[in-house]
Amino acid sequence: MNLPDTPALMIQATGSNAGKSTLVAGLARLLVRRGMKVAPFKPQNMSNNAAIAVDGGEIGRAQAVQARAARLPPSIHMNPVLLKPESDTGAQVIVQGRRAGTLRAKNYLDKKAELMPAVLDSFARLAREADIVLVEGAGSPAEINLRQGDIANMGFAAAVDVPVVLTGDIDRGGVIASLVGTHAVLEPDERARIHGFLINKFRGEVKLFDAGLDAVTRMTGWPSLGVVPWLPQAAWLPAEDALDLEHNGTTGDATCVIAVPMLSRIANFDDLDPLGMEPGVELIFVRPSQPIPAKADVVILPGTKSTLGDLAFLRAQGWDIDIKAHVRRGGHVLGLCGGYQLLGRTIDDPEGLDGAAGSAEGLGLLDIVTTMQGDKSTTLIHGTHCASGTPIEGYEIHIGRSDGPDCARALVAIGKRFDGASSPDGRVQGTYLHGLFSNDAFRCAWLQSLGVTSSLAYEQRVEAALDTLADHLEAHLDIAALLEIARRRQANNASAA
Repeated sequence: MNLPDTPALMIQATGSNAGKSTLVAGLARLLVRRGMKVAPFKPQNMSNNAAIAVDGGEIGRAQAVQARAARLPPSIHMNPVLLKPESDTGAQVIVQGRRAGTLRAKNYLDKKAELMPAVLDSFARLAREADIVLVEGAGSPAEINLRQGDIANMGFAAAVDVPVVLTGDIDRGGVIASLVGTHAVLEPDERARIHGFLINKFRGEVKLFDAGLDAVTRMTGWPSLGVVPWLPQAAWLPAEDALDLEHNGTTGDATCVIAVPMLSRIANFDDLDPLGMEPGVELIFVRPSQPIPAKADVVILPGTKSTLGDLAFLRAQGWDIDIKAHVRRGGHVLGLCGGYQLLGRTIDDPEGLDGAAGSAEGLGLLDIVTTMQGDKSTTLIHGTHCASGTPIEGYEIHIGRSDGPDCARALVAIGKRFDGASSPDGRVQGTYLHGLFSNDAFRCAWLQSLGVTSSLAYEQRVEAALDTLADHLEAHLDIAALLEIARRRQANNASAA
């Protein structure tokens, strides 16, 4: 394939959750403020936190945030391969926004090289319209057991001839060993593709690490491109990895406690981010084996990538008992997408479209039945909250249909159709819509019904976080050097011609 010679830079890391997504988002906002056309790109992502692109398909949530940072509409080409884990050994495979089937891990390792043409096609489409492409790697290039057929890290970098900068996460410890160790296990041509390193999530006095930077350069030959101090505002951006949910949003003067059971295949948990920022709300993520706290005013069942699997997981934790007791005490329950399906009388998945095939009785808190069938719905939504009349923008990502008497009390009107269901007393509700709480008017009305006054302008908060992140990276990274590295791709192509 004849690829455009657009400047590009790939941010790889020594391990997962090192902040690659956040760095790309911050760099995108920084460069677009300089007047550049920036395209974010991640060849392969693994996450159950997905977003809907303007062209109707699924991409990783991080790439949607990066698109926002670049002031672009999110496109399926920003994340051409998305893996959505359904079990410990298998995942749904999304290619250029569309479901392409489900593969076990071993089968995917054998077939992933077949996805490179789609990856290159998407990169080329973005590069033709951009001044620079910012590429995010996945996991670590040091995972040499995954090197064969790689499309996520060095395999992609070699195919596109994109220069790499390696990131080390100092907050988790051992950053010198992780950088030097990565150098040690890479092949010589892969080492040469890395043009520098940076340190992320530093706490304390940066100058105290000067000797550490010198040591890494001495042992690898890679120059330091900067040290990024810890930035609390980065937590305001939607998270992609469930590991980021380790901290609860709590406040000492909360008037409403919301508990969220951490399902084993929790999906689209960024739905809850705005609630965690509300001053009047205490948001508690309930870990496996922990009881749902009796002080909870609301239990929210989040989305899940495996509804039947997480129904069994929920019962194994005893949460079904806790939730029913919560309802008997007068508490409220809200189910989102897969969480909505869990609340019904039965769930039937005869073809295994959403995990293992089978059927089971649900929690029985809503008089609905769910059948997994038909095509996957991936749609941007504009609707109206039935109870308050407030406008709602959101999206649907689900397989299946839910019907029953409680659907007569819908939550959302979407044109001429309705979505969701409510129990006769209104205390148990469910909807297929994601992104509800990002709508300030809806969130304000919903919280007001629980006695909470909202003061959060969520979208403004996210924009402020992106601008603060851009300022932060401008102050602590050698941006001129990063741009010079990105332009080497263009220079290499020119010399080869």
